[in-house]
Amino acid sequence: MATILVVDDELGIRALLSEILSDEGHTIELAENAAQARAVRERMRPDLVLLDIWMPDVDGITLLKEWGSSGQLSMPVIMMSGHGTIDTAVEATKFGAIAFLEKPITLQKLLRAVEQALVKTAPRPVPAPGLPNYSRAELGVVHAMPSNLSVPSMSAMPVAQLASEQVFELDRPLREARDAFEKSYFEFHLAKESGSMTRVAEKTGLERTHLYRKLKQLGVDLSRNKRGGGL
Repeated sequence: MATILVVDDELGIRALLSEILSDEGHTIELAENAAQARAVRERMRPDLVLLDIWMPDVDGITLLKEWGSSGQLSMPVIMMSGHGTIDTAVEATKFGAIAFLEKPITLQKLLRAVEQALVKTAPRPVPAPGLPNYSRAELGVVHAMPSNLSVPSMSAMPVAQLASEQVFELDRPLREARDAFEKSYFEFHLAKESGSMTRVAEKTGLERTHLYRKLKQLGVDLSRNKRGGGL
């Protein structure tokens, strides 16, 4: 189990996250502002930090930048906010955060984000003597594509292949890369849910009107996966 630092100025949020994560077997450290978070970070290296963006003294993004510039960002950080936007999430990941959770945080999203963060940062096993040392490609690790290769449309792939084909061209402006990811993300869920907007809205956590507007903005072909009554 992991040692997790929860940084949030709201007592109720700290208490709730502490209770949930303690029940999962984790050791929880609490801080209500950036000063306390710095003190905990000086005293120990937590395995994971849940960091609120909006705090009264120093905001979470500023603290994240501070840790990064001082070489103290040696642990994964998940940002939290009740007023977050896509731009806020992109900014957080730009400065080293690995995930963004929008409040109110559901139990399922919290536990999934924590689990994924800890798995990503777990030490990789050392091959036993005499065993072949497989390359990243042989192990199926997704890596950045060369800039001269195109990204296949996920809507044209069988659903079973989608999870293993999520590779993106990274040598492009940030906004274009983000739009490409979001389009593939929504196409994946549309294919998986046979075009049902209701189920896709539930899966992605978006209100249906917002979801439809987002799909049109990204140029997602709704007719490809549309079924009777799905919208």
